[in-house]
Amino acid sequence: MEIKRISGDFAVCQVSDYSQVDLEAEYCFIGKTDEEKSLVCLTKDVPGNAVKCDSPWKAFRIQGVLDFSLVGVLSKISALLADNGIGIFAVSTYNTDYILTKKENYERALETLAQAGYGVG
Repeated sequence: MEIKRISGDFAVCQVSDYSQVDLEAEYCFIGKTDEEKSLVCLTKDVPGNAVKCDSPWKAFRIQGVLDFSLVGVLSKISALLADNGIGIFAVSTYNTDYILTKKENYERALETLAQAGYGVG
């Protein structure tokens, strides 16, 4: 399985509403529940109405389109990183999964995955 680095620093935010979010930005992950509105975006794209924001995070994705019948892809990666003391924030899209780690853990996370047999590019 291939892991692709994503350049740029990310922020994980809570926003009051989505009115200031650039939905056309290169990366824009939004999540809404009955309790909150969340946003993951490049740090440079954090909107002015962010209530809380945590950064910097770095990201990588599982390269390619993952079939819905695949089981345990994210689980294996998260367990491997957790076993090495690396926390993650995961976001999934229709095609694949994106994994974010705090910036200070990013290179160690990629090295851990490479040592486990993942192709890192």
